[in-house]
Amino acid sequence: MLEMRPGCECCDTDLPAGSVDAFICSFECTFCRACAARMQGRCPNCGGVLLQRPSRQGAALDRHPASTQRVHRPEHCAHNPAGVL
Repeated sequence: MLEMRPGCECCDTDLPAGSVDAFICSFECTFCRACAARMQGRCPNCGGVLLQRPSRQGAALDRHPASTQRVHRPEHCAHNPAGVL
């Protein structure tokens, strides 16, 4: 089950569970639409492809709430915007 992290790892923009602006890699690194575009659709942590995160709403969100733990690593995004560190 997706962790549904609450914010962009680069700019710390809020990304609630229902957001259509959240993008993730296969490790669930999470980025906003603007940062994902700036990184040319590649995760700066693993080099994987960033895809739009599925949303979780209603009863499913009630039963399986999104994570509240924020991951904010702007240094990964600033120094290596399109590749692996």
